[in-house]
Amino acid sequence: MKSFAYLGPEGTFTEAALNRVPEADGAQQVPLGSVITALNQVRSGEVDAAVVPIENSVEGGVTATLDAIASGDELHIIREVLVPISFMLVGRPDGPRELTELHSVATHTHAWAQVRIWAEANIPNAAYVQAASTAAGAHGLLDHTTTYDAAVCAPHLAKKLDLPILAEGIEDTAGAVTRFVVVARAGRLPQPTGSDKTSLVVPLPEDRPGALVQIMNQFSTRGVNLSRIESRPTGEYLGKYFFSIDLEGHLADERVSAALAALYRMFPGVRFLGSYPRAEGVPYVIPEYTTDEAYQRGRAWVRSILDWSPTGDQ
Repeated sequence: MKSFAYLGPEGTFTEAALNRVPEADGAQQVPLGSVITALNQVRSGEVDAAVVPIENSVEGGVTATLDAIASGDELHIIREVLVPISFMLVGRPDGPRELTELHSVATHTHAWAQVRIWAEANIPNAAYVQAASTAAGAHGLLDHTTTYDAAVCAPHLAKKLDLPILAEGIEDTAGAVTRFVVVARAGRLPQPTGSDKTSLVVPLPEDRPGALVQIMNQFSTRGVNLSRIESRPTGEYLGKYFFSIDLEGHLADERVSAALAALYRMFPGVRFLGSYPRAEGVPYVIPEYTTDEAYQRGRAWVRSILDWSPTGDQ
């Protein structure tokens, strides 16, 4: 039986993402307390794969995932899943029911960032308490030793735990989406589908003028569109960064492989994080001169010149 780790406990948005992964149907599901623990269990072989959040449409990249996947033994992303995000404010079964009576609210940092405006307008006197996940904050309300009054969590968990609902639809941005990825040990890549995404990490060996331009040029000249690029500190010292990049296309595509080969020549520390189907499944449009056929025609033309001889013998 296959096993999948995910950011738990039960009731997180990550569990909801896992339940949308076809390969996880009937598999063992292992809730864990952090992204780092989940990815390390994949590396050690304790589980076959892990589902972790990597990007939110409001807050951007999930730094814990971006940093954990950029170091350590190589891992590959094999699938992505998109989950719509909505939040409820729930209270302790024996706690206050009026918003004005709340003194503290627990949830994950990314969730709190997505309800901050609502919180400032409706519960300005309630202190924020950081929880390992939205589900952990909600589950804590059932613990009699918990000191906070309320939690921000997913609607399905609020109903499952039968917690008092103090407010619904409290997210600041309607229609927010979180992107989750399925991560496994490095191995054979999923086959190209025509609607794929490739992820990689590019560390800068030295801080020099034009380094970012050099990176971007490798993609722009080959018609490769970047869907996300973020800089993250390596933690070594101030000013030492790496770039986390998502691009449209599969490594098997001529334009993508050419761009990555050129990038590797300049930045040998580049880390490939996988080529996998896009969640939306919508084919992208690329310039005619960057199709596989165009690359093949170009190579054939060069060969015809190299193979030419004055006598006509080839």
